[in-house]
Amino acid sequence: MPTIHLDNLIKRYGEVEVLHGIELEIADNEFTVLVGPSGCGKSTTLRMIAGLESVSDGEIWVGGEPVSHLEPKERDLAMVFQDYALYPHMNVAQNISFALRLQRRPKPEIDKKVREVAEVVGLTEFLHRKPGALSGGQRQRVAMARALAKDSGIFLFDEPLSNLDAKLRGQMRAELALMSQRVQKNMIYVTHDQIEAMTLADRIVVMHGGYIQQQGTPEALFKRPVNKFVAGFLGSPPMNFLNGEIEDRDGRAFVVGNGFALALEGEIAAAAKAHSRRSITLGVRPSDLRHDADASPDVALSLDVMVSEYVGAQSVLLCKCGDEKVMVELNSENRIALGQTLSFAVNPRGVHLFDRETEAAIH
Repeated sequence: MPTIHLDNLIKRYGEVEVLHGIELEIADNEFTVLVGPSGCGKSTTLRMIAGLESVSDGEIWVGGEPVSHLEPKERDLAMVFQDYALYPHMNVAQNISFALRLQRRPKPEIDKKVREVAEVVGLTEFLHRKPGALSGGQRQRVAMARALAKDSGIFLFDEPLSNLDAKLRGQMRAELALMSQRVQKNMIYVTHDQIEAMTLADRIVVMHGGYIQQQGTPEALFKRPVNKFVAGFLGSPPMNFLNGEIEDRDGRAFVVGNGFALALEGEIAAAAKAHSRRSITLGVRPSDLRHDADASPDVALSLDVMVSEYVGAQSVLLCKCGDEKVMVELNSENRIALGQTLSFAVNPRGVHLFDRETEAAIH
């Protein structure tokens, strides 16, 4: 499959620039997810790759060839939209084969292709039904099958699961992951849902304000975010942030803030000591806090428990540290009474520091 290179891609609407020099290299047979909040530029980037939006500056390269001047039909790609875009008067087989029939392919070839893609997405028994007789998840599968039938080198997905309910989205995520393994194509997927990004992607591209903030594997971005935005955007429940100052106490580095004084260990302690400014933001994920009544005060946070949310195997506590809210993720078998002030040990490997002014990570 072709590699895709976005070379200093810029998009303007009049005098307003909404994408600022996007640089991205998408490798052969890679599932790439563009993720970020609404208005970050992810869908605009996807539509520029598809040819549905013009390029203001820069170039899109596919397989070493510039394609910005090409019409969408000339770009060897297929796109799955958020709203399915199925023809209601056609049955599933006719919807899947529509592009092939426009190309006047031989009927035996069309029938074979329809059967193949229907099997891939689990629609074999629904080929004679019309969209109105299908569930939301089945309609989305028809849209995916129609894209697969084109046999393009690149597949684009623009928030395809956002219209589905939570349970169905979980099922469709699993089906998409299986489909990507079977199809072996370049896939670019846009979503605002960080769970979809973490579970589907070979590589995540986090966007914010028209810029790429960070790109890499889900594990790399989760464990080593480059800034506070990426750290807070990826992960559910999100990372906790507490403002503090770096202090040296008897040769040890501490982060001291309203209601806490946490000793730093290892590499993060060395990085804190070498940092030029004292004012920082401490980041700790809810899963890196553990209830431990015997923990030393310099490696734990003392938290007032306000709310407990039972979510099955896990419970999420909403607590207070000084004036800031802190979430804690625990095994639900550990019953915590509300209104208590408890000690929660901090996993030293889960401590993140961010410059309070630039919000860049301190490594």
